[in-house]
Amino acid sequence: MNEENRCHDMMSRQTLPKEQRLHKKKEIEQLFEKGKGFNFYPFRVVVYLHDTEENNSIPRLLVSVSKKRFHHAVKRNKVKRLVREAWRKNKTQLMIRCDEQKKILDVALVYTATIILSYEEIEKKIKQLSLRLENSYL
Repeated sequence: MNEENRCHDMMSRQTLPKEQRLHKKKEIEQLFEKGKGFNFYPFRVVVYLHDTEENNSIPRLLVSVSKKRFHHAVKRNKVKRLVREAWRKNKTQLMIRCDEQKKILDVALVYTATIILSYEEIEKKIKQLSLRLENSYL
């Protein structure tokens, strides 16, 4: 499968492969050092938009849930699963805009609420956030 078909296939499928998640320490440090942040309940959002030399112009996600707010790992993991699922289902438009502009959009979502919101509420917020990111950064 050539690179163009692979990129199109990734956009059409609703998956969240490793290349769409921030996991390298250097990239995460760069995001928090150079990125711009704002509050968007229930998240603290940090965004860093940069050019790419490669063909992988995509939005990349990092989800963080504080141990201070949720003491039990089970609850932290549940919140992260809900947020990643909502992002996975609603990232298509961001992917298209990133690809058009040949940019990488790194996004960190730090969950700041003290309760676990329902999936429907989280998905609604992710949709609103996605529109805001698209209008402000792309």
